[in-house]
Amino acid sequence: MIERYTLPEMKKIWSEENKYRQWLEIEVLACEAMAEQGTIPKEAAKAIREKADFDVERIQEIEKITRHDVLAFLTAVAEKVGDESKYIHMGMTSSDILDTATALQLKEASNVIMKKLKHLREVLVEQAKKYKDVVMMGRSHGIHAEPITFGLKMALWVTEMDRNINRFQRATETISVGAISGAVGTFANIDPFIEEYVCEKLELNPAEVSTQIIQRDRHAEYVSTIAVVGSSLDKMATEIRNLQRTDVLEVEEMFAKGQKGSSAMPHKRNPIICERVAGLARVLRGNAVAALENVALWHERDLTHSSVERVILPDSTITLDYMLAKFIDVMKELLVYPDHMMKNVDQTLGLIFSQRVLLSLVDKGMLREDAYALVQRNAMIAWEQKVDFKNMLLQDSKVTDKLTRTELDELFDYGYHTKNVNYIFKRVGIE
Repeated sequence: MIERYTLPEMKKIWSEENKYRQWLEIEVLACEAMAEQGTIPKEAAKAIREKADFDVERIQEIEKITRHDVLAFLTAVAEKVGDESKYIHMGMTSSDILDTATALQLKEASNVIMKKLKHLREVLVEQAKKYKDVVMMGRSHGIHAEPITFGLKMALWVTEMDRNINRFQRATETISVGAISGAVGTFANIDPFIEEYVCEKLELNPAEVSTQIIQRDRHAEYVSTIAVVGSSLDKMATEIRNLQRTDVLEVEEMFAKGQKGSSAMPHKRNPIICERVAGLARVLRGNAVAALENVALWHERDLTHSSVERVILPDSTITLDYMLAKFIDVMKELLVYPDHMMKNVDQTLGLIFSQRVLLSLVDKGMLREDAYALVQRNAMIAWEQKVDFKNMLLQDSKVTDKLTRTELDELFDYGYHTKNVNYIFKRVGIE
């Protein structure tokens, strides 16, 4: 997944080099905090800052012997630092740097994702403005219901992205915590000042209470939020796929010059990117389940979460980043066919105005039940015989006793259904 799908920024964030660089900064800051407190000599902290470094290959060599990644890292750093290395990791436990560094990586990944979330919103706003007044069929249960506009559909997606941006911001804040509290989180061998100092420098909040590790409900919330965002993209991609069906063909993914749709059928133009987005959303939802499984640990601290997170945290952030990048391209280059939209609106020969006829008959004094039965009877005949609905109504004396031809003509007006689009756009904040 990482090699095949990672975009450059994400690849760097989840690289071994960046992980160890975060570990090193945490250890060096802890030494500087101890020096400020007077626990270790200031000269030692200065020397550690100047000389502390590592070589990834050397860490991997040592880990083959230690079978412990943090100890291998510390040994490799000690080789670079020399005698002052005795002050590194004093009173700390492995999870102090593992969990705190994970928070830093997730924050970095979140910044990349947030930029794309906002970019997608901007693209959707532009499409909403462009197609605000383009009439299309509104569907419920997959069946023609009443007219909407394509811009209104885009405005709907804008509001969903607003919620995604807000929930993702909250989830990022939830995982933006560090812990430098020692073997069981009691600060028995390290002063709380060290944690406060390091977290402030790293722009993290100290975990109020820890049990050696930061509790995994935080990460479960974060990965679950990623799954929710992915599910929104899935929903949008699925709608585009449906609208691209040959028998609908109201929108279409851009089909590049030289692109092939099928190895067997040269005519095919398939919504492959939207299908990819929809498929990858399933991966994100599966990862959310794994993150939820990580919440329950033996005595609130064991190692069963670690191996899982080495997969789901990089994969979830990388996958969502990729999905956003691809879906932004889809929406920027989306082919929209207003003529096809109107052709589909007209397919039902006026049946979509049945509710307006119903309400007008009620307004003329008919009981709702009687008006409903009258309109439905004419609608069913029109549908089965494939004749114009308004003509059916004009031939029904029970209808014409209540409504004149002029009144009926006025009822079959698309503008009636779109008259509040501007109001909705204003409420969404799209001007």
